This record gives sequence, structure tokens and C-alpha cells, in this order.
Amino acid sequence: MNRKLLLGVVGLVVITALAITAYSLKDRILSWSRPQTAATQPAAGHQNHGTAGESQTAKDDQVQATERQAPTLEIASEKQQMIGTQTADVSIRPLRKILRTTGRIEADEQKIATINAKFEGWIERLYADTTGKTIRRGDPLADFYSPDLTATQQEYLNLLQWKKGSDGREINPLVARDADNILAAARRRLQLWDISDEQIRRLEETGKSMRTMTLYSPVNGTIVQKNAVLGMRVMPGDKLFDVADLSTLWIIADVYEQDLDLVRVGLPARFTISAMPGKTFTAPVEYIYPTLAGETRTAKLRFRIGNAGMNLRPQMFTSMELIINLGRLLSVPEDAVLDTGERRIVYVVRSEGEFEPREVRTGVQADGFVEILEGLRSGDKVAASATFLIDSEAQLKGVRPLSGGHKTHNLE
Repeated sequence: MNRKLLLGVVGLVVITALAITAYSLKDRILSWSRPQTAATQPAAGHQNHGTAGESQTAKDDQVQATERQAPTLEIASEKQQMIGTQTADVSIRPLRKILRTTGRIEADEQKIATINAKFEGWIERLYADTTGKTIRRGDPLADFYSPDLTATQQEYLNLLQWKKGSDGREINPLVARDADNILAAARRRLQLWDISDEQIRRLEETGKSMRTMTLYSPVNGTIVQKNAVLGMRVMPGDKLFDVADLSTLWIIADVYEQDLDLVRVGLPARFTISAMPGKTFTAPVEYIYPTLAGETRTAKLRFRIGNAGMNLRPQMFTSMELIINLGRLLSVPEDAVLDTGERRIVYVVRSEGEFEPREVRTGVQADGFVEILEGLRSGDKVAASATFLIDSEAQLKGVRPLSGGHKTHNLE
């Protein structure tokens, strides 16, 4: 009896387990075979056109940002008077920039001569005995004793005497021609040693070699450097004097590299010298040097001025004004532009008491005005004073220029 009961219980458990398994398999088969509903299926075209949808959304956002009204700041008229707000018109006006800098007077390098020795010898007399002495072409500078020079003189005299003695006698034509060539070579050697034709003629007339020979100045000018000393020994190539013609001088002025683009050869400049108050000199730019000074980041300009009265001296300092006509440019007063370091802002008057912050692109500054390259039109009106206070008020109220700047072109 107990055995039958146990078998019945086991059979019931097995049947129950089989029923549960069959029911689970039925639900799984139905879920596999059931079609997807609209709620579970992907949206039509979603897989293929997702990127296009996102792009369209971005374009819509961009259009909305572009079409939104520019932000403005309202300031009551009483408050404007309190902070001293003034306005100015944006207009096209002629601008002229004046570069002010300093310069110094220097000797004209093209009129500096060096006088040196061309033979070995000793200075036995010095005529040009001081620096700063004015000399003229042909003035004596020094007397030299030179064994080489004395020997060359004697050689020339011997050849000259032989030639005179051979006149009227029959000699071999080849020997006569060689003698003439040797005599001409000796004369040429004396000339190359800066012995003048007058000295050679005197040598021929006297028939005696001179113990000392005089060196004469080949140029006019002022001795700016003197190395010659009485009694000193000189060797070929030794510099004895530097002579400069100071009738014309150079002015060398420095200009910063950011202004170089405005400078042209021929631009007129005015000069004043502290040692000559009340007197003004004018000269055009003659040359722009091609290099910059690394320490000061400046380039050099060269001017040439006359010095007929010899009142100007090298190394005098000068003050210079270089006048540059920039033409007619769209511009606003300098105080109207607020430079934040990253961009430049102006406050455009939209209506009475209403200002719009606007980013602009600027050019040159001249005559108290700033050139506007982009951001404003001729006829616009901007705040020309108290811009810092207006900007502070705008920052407090969160009013800022449109992102990306205002793309207004400079049209008259």
C-alpha cells in the first residue's frame, strides 16, 4: 500500500514538471514568431538618415543664433551726463601720421678718406699735428725719411743721367728702348709712393736726391683721426690720418619695426637740434637700412643735410618728425575703441540711451583716430568717451558682443 502511494506521488511530481516545461517552451516559441509592432520597430529612415537630422538641427540652431537681435545696453540720459558720455560719427576722413623719434648726426661715409703710408720710413716733420684741423687738397701733412725712397730717387737720377749722356751717341736701339722702359718704371714707382709730379720735376731739375719727401693731402676735409706722431716709424699700410669732408652730413634716425611699413624713401622729415633752438632742418628719407637692431627692435633711416656754415657737428643729437599721409580712411576717435587684449570693442548708438557692443577690426592709428577695417559703416555713431564705464556697466548686466563678431563691411 505504501509502495503504491509512493509511486503515485512520484508520478504526480513528474507530470507537474513536464507541464511547467511545456508551458515555458510555448511562450518562448510565440515570442520568436510574433512580428514586431510599430512601437518596437526602428523609425523609418532612422538608421540611414540620423547624421542628416543632426546636421539639420545644428543648422537650425545656427540660423536662430544669427537671427537673434544683437544685445544692447540701456543707459538713461541722466546717467550718461553723469559719466560724461559723448558720441562721434564714423566717417571717412584724411589721416596723417607723424612719427617722432631721435637721431644723431654722423659724417658722410662717402666723403671719408684714409691716408696711409706706402713705404717704410720715419716721420721727421708733422704739419697736420692736431685732430680737427681743416686741410685742403695739396696741403702738406708730413715729411718722411725713407732709405727705400732715397734709393729709388738715386736710381731714377742715374738712369736720367745715363739717358742724357747717351743722347747724340750711337747706341743699340734695343738698349735705348730698355733704358727708356727702366726710366719710366723708376718714375712710376715714385708716383705709386704718392710722390707728386711737382716733386719729381724738382728732382730732375736739381739732380740731387732729397733726404726727406713730403706727403700731401689728396682730399679736402677735417682730420677726424690722427695716428701719426713726430718721429714714429711707419710701415707700408699703416694708417696715418682719417679725413672727412663735413660740408654735408648724415642724420641716422631709429624707427620701430611696426612703423617700417609706413616709411618710404623720399618722405619729408623735420629736424630740430637742442644746440640750435628755434632752427628747423628738413630732409627727405635717403635710405632705409635693411637690418634691425636686436636690442631695440628698431631700423635705421638715413638723411643727408648740408652744412655750409659748419655749424653742425658729428654726434649731435636731433629730434625728428616724419610726416606720413595715409589718405582717406574710415575711422573713429581712439577713445571709442576699447582694447580688451583679445579683441577690440566699440559701443554703437542704436537709439537714445541704447548702446550695442560690437567687435571691430582696426588698422593704423593717426591724428587721434583709429582706422576701422571691419565692423562699422560710414554714418554709424559710437560712444567716444567714458567707454570703460559703459563697458563696466555692460559686464555687470551680462551684455556682450555677438559671438563671432559683427560682419559689417566698411561702406560709405
